[in-house]
Amino acid sequence: MHRAWDEAVHANPSLFDGPVAACAGLAPEGHHGFVVTWVRTTYRRHALRRVPGATACLPSLFVSVLQPTDDGRVLVGRMSSSTAAPGRWQLPGGSVEPPPAGEPLDVAALGRHAARELAEETGVELPAEDLTLWCLTRAENGTIGVQFLAPARPASLLGERFTVLLSDGTARGNDPELDRMALICSQADVTALGGTQVDYLEPVMYRYFAP
Repeated sequence: MHRAWDEAVHANPSLFDGPVAACAGLAPEGHHGFVVTWVRTTYRRHALRRVPGATACLPSLFVSVLQPTDDGRVLVGRMSSSTAAPGRWQLPGGSVEPPPAGEPLDVAALGRHAARELAEETGVELPAEDLTLWCLTRAENGTIGVQFLAPARPASLLGERFTVLLSDGTARGNDPELDRMALICSQADVTALGGTQVDYLEPVMYRYFAP
C-alpha cells in the first residue's frame, strides 16, 4: 500500500493523505431504506486499487450534489489537473471524512459534508438543511455514493459563483478542484461532455431527466 501510494504521489505531488470513511457494508432496511456500515481509514488505502490482486481494498464512501438550474439543467464539473482524477466529469462532491469521535455519521452529517463540498468546488453556498437525500448509488467495486438534491438556482448565478471561486483561488495561489463547469439537460449532453466520467453520472442523470 505504501509503495503504491508513494508512486501515486510521485506522479501527482498534489495528492495528500488524510482520514476518510470507507464502506464496510450495505444492507437493506425496510422497503426503501439501506444501512451503510463504515470504517475509519486513510486516503492512501485507495492506492491499493493500483495493485493487482490486492485484497485489502475498501470501497469508497462519497457524497455528491445535483444542483439544478431554474431552466431544468444540472451542473457538472471537470476535475482539475491537480486532483486524483484529472479531466473526469462528475457532480460536485467528494470522499466522506469521519465525524469527530462520539458523533454519528448519519444523513444529517452527510448532508453537511455535501453542502461543504458544493461550496468548495462551485462557490455555491446553502444551508445543509436545504439539501434533500435523493438516491444511493453503488459501483461494481462496491463504492457507495450518497446523492443529494439542491434547490434550483438561476444559471447565471451558478456561473458567477464559479467564476468568482476560480478567480479567488488563482489570486491565492490555490489550485481548483474543478477547472470547468457545464450545464446539462439530457443524456445526449452527458455523452457530449467527452473525456472520462464517473461511473454514476450517466445512470443518475438518466433517472433525473427521465419523463
